[in-house]
Amino acid sequence: MTHQLCIVLDFGGQYNQLIARRVRECGVYCEVKSYKTPIEELRALNPVGIIFTGGPNSVYDDASPRISPEIFHLGIPILGICYGCQLMAYTLGGKVATCITSEYGKTETTYDPSCLLFAGIQDMPEQAISWMSHTDYISELPAGFRATAHTQHCPVAAMENKEQKLYAVQFHPEVNHTQFGVRMIDNFLKKVCGCTGDWTMGNFCKATVQSLRDQIGPDGRVLLALSGGVDSSVLAALLAEAIGERLTCVFVDHGLMRKNEGDEVEAAFAKWDVNFVRVNAEERFLSKLAGVEDPQEKRHIIGAEFGYVFRDEAERFGITKQDFLAQGTIYPDVIESGQGDADVIKSHHNKLLPAEVVARFQDVLEPLSLLFKDEVRQLGRELGLPEYLVMRQPFPGPGLAIRIIGAVTKEKADTLRDADWIYREEIAKAGLDKQISQYFAVLTNCRSVGVMGDGRTYDYTLALRGVTTTDFMTADFARIPYEVLEVISARIVNEVKNINRIVYDVTTKPPATIEWE
Repeated sequence: MTHQLCIVLDFGGQYNQLIARRVRECGVYCEVKSYKTPIEELRALNPVGIIFTGGPNSVYDDASPRISPEIFHLGIPILGICYGCQLMAYTLGGKVATCITSEYGKTETTYDPSCLLFAGIQDMPEQAISWMSHTDYISELPAGFRATAHTQHCPVAAMENKEQKLYAVQFHPEVNHTQFGVRMIDNFLKKVCGCTGDWTMGNFCKATVQSLRDQIGPDGRVLLALSGGVDSSVLAALLAEAIGERLTCVFVDHGLMRKNEGDEVEAAFAKWDVNFVRVNAEERFLSKLAGVEDPQEKRHIIGAEFGYVFRDEAERFGITKQDFLAQGTIYPDVIESGQGDADVIKSHHNKLLPAEVVARFQDVLEPLSLLFKDEVRQLGRELGLPEYLVMRQPFPGPGLAIRIIGAVTKEKADTLRDADWIYREEIAKAGLDKQISQYFAVLTNCRSVGVMGDGRTYDYTLALRGVTTTDFMTADFARIPYEVLEVISARIVNEVKNINRIVYDVTTKPPATIEWE
């Protein structure tokens, strides 16, 4: 099924995924591409619209990301955001200068309701709050443009060239702090680009099931790397719908799961009409990780070892070159692992399979690689998965290995498992489990002096992390009541060996990521 496409051109902005997610929320399919993507390649994709992201640079610096002026003459509507706004102005002959007064955070902004970006928003006042983050501003508009919004210190908070369908905003409409921001993006897509909103999980489900049947064929089999998380569980249901008993789900218990989790996953999938295989590989993985402290190296080792386990299972089940390997890779995995010249935020184990393992299969199936996490959850509902699986907290493929700072040992894993269990149990008892999007414990590599009874201790510090988020691309720390934290702290220190100090992480994303490593 062919969908209308919006391209998000990334200029190094921290909100590139969030912009794409907002476009999807408006029912329009979109993909993130590097600003270095050739113009001819962009033209060939036939997008209905293009959005420029923000970025950390100043457009007048020689080393800053640039774009060919040709892009503005393709007849494709363009929306520039923050750096993208300044880049549009600068490239088309306007002037950009350093702000006399920089603007950061919530800023009162006056809008011109005659601009299509702000049109039809009945309850939007002429003045509303936008989220600013800039030290440069447009000091002179390019020819053919007019200002459509301003703040006390920024005369061009938005601009348009209606005839050429070029629009730009200095603020960030994609973040929750900008009032009516998603509606502005929707206006660009629907009123300027003429999008019909044809991207739904119902349509995606039907089209993907048929596509999988066609690709796998009537005799092909699939070996699915099942972690028990949301992504691989939804993929299992999707493949079961497509090929039924020709699917084999391989659940690799690497000894780095949460407490009782391996048994829970096995029990959940025992109810499904699929071939389920549990591989107990704790010793195998821990031996490979012995002495390894670097988190990227941990990810590479675990990703590779997953692949070797699947290779061994493929041999055991007689998998041949006509068969397939399937993974629950989702779109943020693809973006964060790096595309082309993009910076790698972190390596995802799904993207690290050894070439020799991949070569044993006809192909690697990643049908969820176009989807964001909340789209995956919605797809799960379309497929009839139970809500407890669909809404399960995210859990990284490398498991506790990246929640143990420094070298991984069985003793540390057991310590963290017990502490994390208490944390999650007390959050549930307090009725906060539905309010906090994700919460977990991290065993730091920091040891400190403590006193227990009449004795001196020198044990590890445990960090607790809890966040609230709607999309996992930005997140705020959860305001867990002190009395709940007090109970959690007392229980962990009293019941779990090797921990004598508890701290709570109060950092938002950005600047931090949700996981520590």
